[in-house]
Amino acid sequence: MSSMALGNSVEVGDHPVTTTRAFRMLRVCALLLLMAGLTFLGFAGESEDQAPSTPEGRREVVFWHFWGGRHREIVDDIVRRFNASQDEHFVRAIAMPGQNLDLKFFLSVAGGDPPDLLNQDDPVIGDWAARGAILPLEDFVPAEEIAELEAWLYPAAEKLGTYKGRLFGLCNGLDIRALYYNQDMLTNSGFDGPPQTLEELDEMARAIAPPKSQSGRNYVGYLPDPRRLWAWGIVFGGQFYDETSSQVLVDSPEVVRALEWMAGYAEDYGAEEVAAFRKGDQALAGAAFPLLQGRYAMLMDGQWRVEEMREAAVTARERGEEPISWGVVPLPPPEGGLQNAGWVNGNFFVVPRGGKNPQGAWRFMKFWSGYGGFTKEAAVTAAAGGWIPASESVVKHAEFQAYLQRYPEFRTFVQLAGSPHQVPKPVIPGAAYFDSEVTQAAEAALYRPESPPPLELLRQAARRIRSRLAVKRDR
Repeated sequence: MSSMALGNSVEVGDHPVTTTRAFRMLRVCALLLLMAGLTFLGFAGESEDQAPSTPEGRREVVFWHFWGGRHREIVDDIVRRFNASQDEHFVRAIAMPGQNLDLKFFLSVAGGDPPDLLNQDDPVIGDWAARGAILPLEDFVPAEEIAELEAWLYPAAEKLGTYKGRLFGLCNGLDIRALYYNQDMLTNSGFDGPPQTLEELDEMARAIAPPKSQSGRNYVGYLPDPRRLWAWGIVFGGQFYDETSSQVLVDSPEVVRALEWMAGYAEDYGAEEVAAFRKGDQALAGAAFPLLQGRYAMLMDGQWRVEEMREAAVTARERGEEPISWGVVPLPPPEGGLQNAGWVNGNFFVVPRGGKNPQGAWRFMKFWSGYGGFTKEAAVTAAAGGWIPASESVVKHAEFQAYLQRYPEFRTFVQLAGSPHQVPKPVIPGAAYFDSEVTQAAEAALYRPESPPPLELLRQAARRIRSRLAVKRDR
């Protein structure tokens, strides 16, 4: 990730310097990057929307976001509705889909002209907050609103934006994972419904696709994804990091058991076969959902697939075909594991230090998220985008309830959003490195049979993570 490369140059971490000094250090280093970077990287203006000029008497809010495709049109409509709703501020949205949003952000900081607001979905809050590049909400939001906001948000949404006990970001949409299943494939193997426990999941998976029964198979019952150790580790009852004690727990017994369970599929089906099957998923035309292709009977994925599944059913009926029978349930836990558990991430707003209109940014953040009397507007927004709101109050609004009537399977994800067992990745400097090490350990366990056992892989990863975090704390 480009933010990590930048962090090696400008990280100030937990070093006991003042915020002002940290920010000056950031700008000096970013200016050096600016001189080198402009030779190969186009700057923000290349993707700026042709928005109308700010009306006289209004204060402009420059808003950068990563949305593209149809979601960019939805964002443009949110901006239009906000601008029409009041006459004090005027949001000008600049879309920056693709790579290098974070690098462009730091270059804007170096140039002394950052946006007023930025929407992001990468684990950057810990790094950016430690560097002094973004403001805590308390710098421009009254204390009573902060306290009310923290209670208003789902616990997972609050955690996503919190660094060292202070809100630096406001979540505007959650991403939750659950287990999709193809009921037709389950029925053909003698199962009436989806698994409720991990033991049932294993039984179904091996009955649908018996291990080592064939090579070059074109379907499976279930296969763990190494990127999702973050989810299964929580389901098994583990933690990856204790933010209170700053303790790395990647090699804790529960996480080790989760990876051992995942690696069991590679042992049964063959690591080479598992890796080859996964590569086949990547070759699907148009990045189609593999469940729709009949490649999986059960598959972990996010709420964004619900609309895709419903649209596929409509298309099938239009062709005179019978759509697949499917559903979605929470990740089934092992004995002693956690119900309604998993890994959560989402989209969030941050306000850069040096922006010209943080008050206008805050007003727009509330309009989008629903806090502070904007519940209906947020419900309309979430329904348009197929997004999980960051607060139960938005979910309960009639506008979003109507969306759930149209897409009833979406309810599973909304119900999971309020669970205390939905856990984000650590909000710390070095979160991207942390993420990479965990994923690489899982990949080794599933795809490379010559690798050490899961316990040793996670111990090695934990040592490297602890070493990297110690360096960051010393800076």
